[in-house]
Amino acid sequence: MKLHELSPAEGACRDSKRIGRGHGSGHGKTAGKGHKGQKARSGGGIRPGFEGGQMPLQRRVPKRGFNNIFAKNIVAINVGSLNNFEDGSIVDAAALISEGIIKNAYDGIKVLSNGKLTKKLNVKASAFSETAKQKIEEVGGKAEVI
Repeated sequence: MKLHELSPAEGACRDSKRIGRGHGSGHGKTAGKGHKGQKARSGGGIRPGFEGGQMPLQRRVPKRGFNNIFAKNIVAINVGSLNNFEDGSIVDAAALISEGIIKNAYDGIKVLSNGKLTKKLNVKASAFSETAKQKIEEVGGKAEVI
């Protein structure tokens, strides 16, 4: 099969509807818009969600909660997942992403204390829990806040 032999499946492509091109086209005179009214006018129509003056659904349903626009999206990782690295290596956001432990650093990384660390690592993160910091330093590593 060659490129010039390719064609779309039967019935996949349809001709566009040519409106306002005379009676013979089947879409002449009012061009499929019916007789008069708001939707027949140029630029006419109503905005999405408008319900003819009735209180719209978006305003009728009760609102709950609060969305803090200043909230930071912090990624949490556990001390136990740091055992993937070799002894003595530097662990930062780029290293965690390349190792596949996290997908994105977002606004920062916080190291939590779940798990057991067996390797001496130099960990660079935005924040550490107290016990996570202790666990890293117990095995001779370094917890550095960046």
